[in-house]
Formats: sequence, C-alpha cells, structure tokens
Amino acid sequence: MAVTRGFLGRRAADSSRVPPGQYVTQDFPVLSAGPTPYTRLDAWDFTIRGAVDHPVSWSWAEFQALPREKFTVDIHCVTKWTKLDMTWSGVPLDTFLDAAPTQAGYAVAFSDGGYTTNIPLADLRNGRAWVVDEYDGRPLDPEHGGPARLLVPHLYFWKSAKWIRGLDLRPTDQPGFWEMFGYHNYGDPWKEQRYYGD
Repeated sequence: MAVTRGFLGRRAADSSRVPPGQYVTQDFPVLSAGPTPYTRLDAWDFTIRGAVDHPVSWSWAEFQALPREKFTVDIHCVTKWTKLDMTWSGVPLDTFLDAAPTQAGYAVAFSDGGYTTNIPLADLRNGRAWVVDEYDGRPLDPEHGGPARLLVPHLYFWKSAKWIRGLDLRPTDQPGFWEMFGYHNYGDPWKEQRYYGD
C-alpha cells in the first residue's frame, strides 16, 4: 500500500459519530494499492454487467447528464482515520441499478488499475451509495479516485472503490482485492470489521 499524504493531526473523537478505534483527522489521507491511473474522460464509461439481461453502460457525457445529489457524510478508513463532514457530489447508485434489473444479491466493483471490492447489493441501494466525481465543490483528484469513485460511506473506505468503472452483479459473493488478502468481507466500521475474523 502506498501512502502519498501524511496524517497532519488528530482531534478527540465524538463517540456518536466516530466508530470505536478511530481518530479524527483534518487531512484527507491518500492510500492506494498501486500507481494512480489517469483515465481520459472520452475513454471513461461506467458499466453494470454480470447477472443482468443486458449490460448497460454510460459514457462520461451521459454520466454527467444524470440527476445528481450533493451531500455531506463522514468517512471511516480501515487504517483508523475518520474525516467528518466531507461534501461530495455525484449520481446515486440507484439510478444505475434501476436501469439493469437483476436477481443478484452481490456486486463486485471493478476499477481502472485492476482493483475490485465486493459489496452486498442491498448496501448499494436505497440512497446508501453513489458514483461521485466532485469533492468539496471541485472535480475529484486522481489521487482520490478521480475522475469518479464509488462512495459507500457506511462501510470502511476501501469499499468505496477509486477509479470506478462498473459493477459486476453476481448471485453469490466473491471476495475482492483486499478481501482476498485478509481484510474483512463486509467492513462495518461500527463493529470494527477490519480483518478476517473480526
């Protein structure tokens, strides 16, 4: 794992907002499993595939034309930092999933650079997840997952796949990149589900 920004400070944790074992930082640390991919917008698309009748894709221009939401959430990283009141803008994942009916129960998010992570489909529906392309009113920097990343704020941040390119819907669960290396299969920060067996 590469760490490309430091942790500049800690604040006392508010136990109603900060899960056990976490500390609050003012910085937005950058942690990546490999080099940062740089994807041209004219080459970017987002695809729902797998256990669907027909795969569905959106180009960058089509993604930009979809109804958007601006929202503020707290983010919790498995490396124990929490950043409060992060403001994002993007498209609810429900918008994409509604266009690709499925009986699948699971999704594997896949990204540029080969990264994958598995998430139950229920955790991506009903306003719980987004594809975001703006942070703090600006386009999302590549080091933070731009041009677009998945955002699933109720799970540890590794589930919010950077450089997202789509979801592979599956009837059964399949571990992703970090899950195959011993990270918890689900990743609930409030239960401290960091590693296999937690």
